[in-house]
Amino acid sequence: MSRAESLSVIPVPGPGAEDVVVGLSGADEGSVFTGTEDGSIFRISHDGGKVDRIAQTQGRPLGLEIDLDGRLLVCDAHRGLLRIDTSNGAVEAVTAEVAGTPMKFCNNAAIASDGTVWFSDSSTRFGIEDWKSDFVQHTRTGRLMRLDVDGTITVVLDGLAFANGVALSQDEDFVVVAETGARTVVRRWLTGNRAGMRDLLCQGLPGYPDNIARGSDGLIWVTIASPTDPVVERLQRGPVRLRKLATMLPDKLQPKPKETVRVQAYDDEGVLVHDLDIDVAEHGVSYHMVTGVREHEGRVWMGSLHEAAVAVWDL
Repeated sequence: MSRAESLSVIPVPGPGAEDVVVGLSGADEGSVFTGTEDGSIFRISHDGGKVDRIAQTQGRPLGLEIDLDGRLLVCDAHRGLLRIDTSNGAVEAVTAEVAGTPMKFCNNAAIASDGTVWFSDSSTRFGIEDWKSDFVQHTRTGRLMRLDVDGTITVVLDGLAFANGVALSQDEDFVVVAETGARTVVRRWLTGNRAGMRDLLCQGLPGYPDNIARGSDGLIWVTIASPTDPVVERLQRGPVRLRKLATMLPDKLQPKPKETVRVQAYDDEGVLVHDLDIDVAEHGVSYHMVTGVREHEGRVWMGSLHEAAVAVWDL
């Protein structure tokens, strides 16, 4: 068990700092970016001493990436893919539609070295406000898409159980997407003899994965937003009518994420390398439901769908 004394929590002016990404060049180098539920984008100094609001998406920012030009690529649950100039806060709409149909739940992305963007749409039935409904009803309508540099969008994988975090392997020979509802990370091979094939990087995770990201250490870091819930597991296997009834219960009666902080790291063969697990109840840390992770030069930055803060762990 990791020591809670190594975890620092940095408040931001708004709840739901869902994802994190570290700036890699220029004035942004070493800074950490996050987006909150009111649409704000914040830049946090590497020492956590300064937090500035730099942009407003007018939506609900989730996954964040740094593109080849040093701009922020934002997966906005309401507005789709956006790009933000971090120097002046200008917001550019990239796409909110796939094949002429608006996305319901744009969630996370990864950017290849040639500028290709791989991104997820968690559900074609429910938006972020009703994420529990999709999760419990197990609609399996999540998708993984590819945005080519010429603007072409292709659905690469569909039928995913709440498609979530996206990452590329170190050599970009495969792309992976987290299936939150199935507790797996699905791999789609891009090159070599297995190009076009689908398998699993890892499965049977100890909880529900959310965002994932390749770190500076070359590993694929995976958030575990909540431990496995036996009630949810039973509901997902039950009849459709029962699943729908469960989502109509008052919120206080529905299953809730347990208060833990946990992220794991896997190599490109699917071998578990790190398992950072903090029992917040045991150690008194006021933080839970880690949904974003980014390892950078030995520091593990974390975001949360609910917390008005980001957290950082020094490896």
